[in-house]
Amino acid sequence: MTTLTESPTTTTADPVLSVHDVRIRSQVDDREIVKGVSFELTPGKVVGIVGESGSGKTLTCRAVLGILPPHFEVSAGAIHVAGEDITALTPARLTAMRGSTISAVFQDPASYLNPSIQVGAQIAEVIRVKKGLKRRAARQRAIELLTAVHLRDPELVYGQYTYELSGGMLQRVLIAAAIAADPQVLIADEATTALDVTVQAEILDLLADLRDNAGLALVVVSHDLAVVAQLCDEVLVMREGEVVEQGPTDRVLYQPEHEYTRLLISEHEQYGLEKFLSREGR
Repeated sequence: MTTLTESPTTTTADPVLSVHDVRIRSQVDDREIVKGVSFELTPGKVVGIVGESGSGKTLTCRAVLGILPPHFEVSAGAIHVAGEDITALTPARLTAMRGSTISAVFQDPASYLNPSIQVGAQIAEVIRVKKGLKRRAARQRAIELLTAVHLRDPELVYGQYTYELSGGMLQRVLIAAAIAADPQVLIADEATTALDVTVQAEILDLLADLRDNAGLALVVVSHDLAVVAQLCDEVLVMREGEVVEQGPTDRVLYQPEHEYTRLLISEHEQYGLEKFLSREGR
């Protein structure tokens, strides 16, 4: 059955991200925190990772980005981004890859933007560093990106500061910065959690547009199964560092096999999940 989120490129292209049996260990107490996560992403494909707080979702994403917190390490498994084993890369090469090949958008965008610099100038700086454009060309490209993320009056927004923008606008600015260097993979880690329902829907539509029009591969981390139902081709359900269930989104949500997945679904039905499960053709 064809789902609403499938792309014609997902079955033929080489993976742009491959995560194989990744395990993450705490060096403080020698405890294994993430216990064997595996998935692949091809252009235009969306993988969702769901689970309660502390289940290992964000640690897995930080491992993919090469930015694990202090005292955590990838103790086993392999991570390949655009065919490169990130564990074999130098710090300089990893830094160059972040933003240009793989990028991320996190919750609370204000924490990732400098309040003393115009938001547009921050995007332009990413373009200058990652793409090598001159100042004027970088400014023009930043305005084009602000337009692409559906911000009204992008030239005005370019000159504004974080305190002048709403949470939804800040999230769009952060997405513009994240895609400024044309990455192949974007990780959206709880990127819509703090937004109201209307703005959340607009951000999800924006991510879907990027998937459809640019072939962007997405990893969507969320505690909200309605978000996953709307956007993702495949879902991983994590609990206490383990993947307890994994498969096509329709199968996992319609016919969950694990008790924990069934519990998550029952808890979320009252928040609008049923409107996605009941769509014809899914």
